[in-house]
Amino acid sequence: MRIILCVTNDIATDRRVNRIALSLMKLFSSVVVIGRIQSGSIELPVYPYHARRFKLLFNTGPFFYAEYNIRLFFLLLFIKSDILVANDLDTLPAVFLVSRLRKLPVVYDSHEYFTEVPELIGRKCVKRIWEAVEALILPHLKYSYTVSASVAGEYHRKYGISMQVIRNLPFRTENPQPQFSLKKNNESLIIYQGSLNMGRGLETMIRAMQHIENAVLYIVGKGDIENRLKELTRSLALDEKICFTGLVPASELSHYTLQADLGISLEEKLGLNYYYALPNKLFDYIQARIPVLVTDLPEMKAVVQHYRIGKVISTHDPYELSLIITEMLADHVRQQTWKSNLEAAARELCWEKEEGVLLDLFRSICCRK
Repeated sequence: MRIILCVTNDIATDRRVNRIALSLMKLFSSVVVIGRIQSGSIELPVYPYHARRFKLLFNTGPFFYAEYNIRLFFLLLFIKSDILVANDLDTLPAVFLVSRLRKLPVVYDSHEYFTEVPELIGRKCVKRIWEAVEALILPHLKYSYTVSASVAGEYHRKYGISMQVIRNLPFRTENPQPQFSLKKNNESLIIYQGSLNMGRGLETMIRAMQHIENAVLYIVGKGDIENRLKELTRSLALDEKICFTGLVPASELSHYTLQADLGISLEEKLGLNYYYALPNKLFDYIQARIPVLVTDLPEMKAVVQHYRIGKVISTHDPYELSLIITEMLADHVRQQTWKSNLEAAARELCWEKEEGVLLDLFRSICCRK
């Protein structure tokens, strides 16, 4: 049997899709992932499954979504497939339409609460269009899953559908060791990894670095506000204290994370998507056994407090943030407690345990075909 996973992201750096594709190889003889090439895309790694990227004329705005879905529709209409997977709402129109025409099972993987992302805040017309797409299709979906219980609860409240929860957990690592060195002069290393988009607390963190001594902030990733963040860094004369790495291949990312002394996830309360966020970087930090600092959003707060692996904060004041981070980096006794708790958390919060939910879902679909 062949399963096709569709996503508008660059599949070279989409680790959730990669993990799911690798797991589905245990059930399907052929796994295909379809994504796109973006500006600054890295070379596509050699995957054990089939991977294909569209090169599009448009890369943002309504023309991008239209072009992607039209091309995806015609590809899926004629390519051999037994099950289709739509990753996020922006792939669902083409995938759902083809599934109806060809009478194929369709699975919806909601990476986020799409209609509540910060980029749609204040854009009422665009938001209404996506909400209309969501309301038109989601009530007809038989199979779906998402990244947190809170997001699943919202979809059930709105559309009466029961979504499975499959979190963004990484593969388990035992005694991980970095393959290259980043640290100089015994300085502490703070890391943020992920998309550089609005509402991630990055401007606040950069301003906080003015008051944090003997530490370097690594910002790993790319995104819409990257140039703005770099300009802010230059204007505050923080080039020696903040390093922008750009996109890093998934195979190298852990070697950055492993060397950090603190991992940050400072999402702001901009829409329900961030409010219910349970980002993969939090779990990457846990597998690297580094203490974490997160904002007091319910899903992240619950993980950090349950496993006692760092601090939860409510402030977005740069100076207050700098004091908290300075205290965390200096408190060696508490660091040892966090490190011990991180070992236990890393054993539980790993893909090897989470993938069972995924495989059970797809086994049930195969049995009903």
